[in-house]
This record gives sequence, structure tokens and C-alpha cells, in this order.
Amino acid sequence: VGGYFRGWWETVIGWLTDILLAFPSILLAIAIVTVTGPSIPSVMIAVGVVQVPIFIRLTRSMVLSLREQEFVQTVRAFGATPARIIFHHILPACLGSLVVQATLSIGTATLEAAGLGFLGLGAQPPTPELGTMLSDAFKGGYSLSSPWTILFPGLFITLTVLAFNLLGDGLRDALDPRTGG
Repeated sequence: VGGYFRGWWETVIGWLTDILLAFPSILLAIAIVTVTGPSIPSVMIAVGVVQVPIFIRLTRSMVLSLREQEFVQTVRAFGATPARIIFHHILPACLGSLVVQATLSIGTATLEAAGLGFLGLGAQPPTPELGTMLSDAFKGGYSLSSPWTILFPGLFITLTVLAFNLLGDGLRDALDPRTGG
């Protein structure tokens, strides 16, 4: 909306996005979970809040580019309302890039959630969570006597992040018209 209408909408949304991007994402997530209390919903909210500015910036840049394209100018000349232009022409054109960004952001979100769990701000026992499993293994001193207590949660986090990053790369290649995918 801010990218299409410009003016004060763009200023307010840009200002709020800049505030969120001014802080390292994990520190902002820690602050949010500290205020809301350690729980799975708090982690979900915190990770969601720190991921949103990425999507706002990406969408804004695409909308600024697309709003000047000929197909949007043509639809506008035929009398389409701004809502119709945004929802039927601009957002569908942005969807591919947003899906790719979403798959790449899942890897970051996984690391942030595991990091919060490792710090004791995620799911509370007895709920299993990968970061909490790693933390318990380190706190319990099992790293030498039972290395699998660290190996398997760490390996699962690594493989999950790798899988979503590879999925994002594959989707980017498949959806990018310049590569012929």
C-alpha cells in the first residue's frame, strides 16, 4: 500500500520498518520474548515480527517498480480502482519473489527459534524443542559422554535450514524469467 500510494503511507511504513531493521533480529526477538514471557506463542510472535520488515522492503521495491510498468498504466487508464490494480495485477506479479523469500526466511526463523530455545526463552519443559535439547545437553555436561545429545538436534537444525535454503534457491531459479525456469 505504501509503495503504491506513496505520500505519508510510504513514510510511516518506511519509518516503522527502519526501526525494526535497526536492531539485530535475534536481539529484538529476545526483547519481545522477554516482555511476553517464554512460550511457544511468544517465540512465534517474536520470530514473525523480526521477519516482517524483510517482506515489507521486498514488496515495496517490487511495487515501486511495477506501478510504473505499462500493463499497470493501461489498467489504470481503463479506469480500474487502486484496490483492483493492487490485488489483481501488482500482488500476483510479486507473489513469486515473496514465495522465494518466504522459503529462505524459514531457515532464518528456524535458527532464531532454536536460539531462543537454547537461551531458555522458547518452549518450556517438558515440551521438546531443538534449542532446548541443545541447551540441556550442554548444561548437563553430556557433550563428552553422550555426544549424540548435541549431534542430532544440531544436525537436524542444520539440515532443516539447508533444505529450506536449497528449496528457496530452486524456486528462485524456477520462477526467474531471466534464467528460463
